[in-house]
Amino acid sequence: MTSLTLALDAMGGDHGPHVTVPAALQALKLYPDLRFILVGDQDQIQPYLAQSGQDITDRIELRHTTEVVSMSDRPVHALRCRRDSSMRQALDAVHRGEAQACVSAGNTGALMAMAKVVLKTLPGIDRPALVSCLPTINHKPVYLLDLGANVSCDSDTLFQFSVMGSVLCEAVTKQPRPKVALLNVGSEEIKGNDQVQQAAQLLQHTPQINYQGFIEGDEIYRGKVDVIVCDGFVGNITLKTSEGIARLLIHQLKEGLTRGFFVRMLAKLLAPSIQSVLKQMNPDHYNGASLIGLRGIVVKSHGNADETAYLQAISLAVTEARRRLPEMIKQRLESILLDINS
Repeated sequence: MTSLTLALDAMGGDHGPHVTVPAALQALKLYPDLRFILVGDQDQIQPYLAQSGQDITDRIELRHTTEVVSMSDRPVHALRCRRDSSMRQALDAVHRGEAQACVSAGNTGALMAMAKVVLKTLPGIDRPALVSCLPTINHKPVYLLDLGANVSCDSDTLFQFSVMGSVLCEAVTKQPRPKVALLNVGSEEIKGNDQVQQAAQLLQHTPQINYQGFIEGDEIYRGKVDVIVCDGFVGNITLKTSEGIARLLIHQLKEGLTRGFFVRMLAKLLAPSIQSVLKQMNPDHYNGASLIGLRGIVVKSHGNADETAYLQAISLAVTEARRRLPEMIKQRLESILLDINS
């Protein structure tokens, strides 16, 4: 079995090595062919490795650096002044071919800026996009992009996001011709701003993309389409609102199941089913946003992710690396652009 190496920004996020290192150790148990390059302060990382009791000497390489990109660092400042940071060194490992993917829970803006400079975008791609999946009522995930990497987008950028999202969905789910829609203020063809309208025109004349038209916010979770495209301003608000509602529902469900003797007894009888529902609703179950459109694989974890959630981000990086996602996007985009220009 061919080994797979991931570079981890071990210091990124709200919890740093307290979460990233135990999650990496769990991943080693799940994936026998997996190796890690852990980048960060060895004095903080080493105790977690020592506590593991695993024979991991040949599967983890520790690269020491004391510099960290903080959550308050501006992207330009991080790009210019944090070249020895754990985030930058993890990306450099992918650029040099030492790792097939990078995972970080650090500053999103800094990660995008560094990744774009270090790894470069694919031919035909102007900007990378953050994409993640959300649950639907038919238990089939829907991919939403952009989630905040690009606050404003023109029609060409939205078109490129549609192509990348379609290829990502097909690569991860193995579903041919995923259904793609543009998020809009209405489903009618006359609705939307100029950027959305022009992107729709481009997609309508691109038979390689299974374009379904506009979709409204209340239809995101119905499972009608597989990929939903919007600019990063709309996408980030949509994602954060969804996470907030999910946590509200989980809280209210747990609170409601503790009221009254008969309700508590019924809850005990239905405990396995209830736990399954709560797991599907928990945003941590879907942790990990891919920064696609680059010449390398970068997965962004939530900054406040716990060990279980961070493991989800690692698993996503493993899947994308095994299926060579950047190569797939490059080939599909070249094919589409060739047809458009011919």
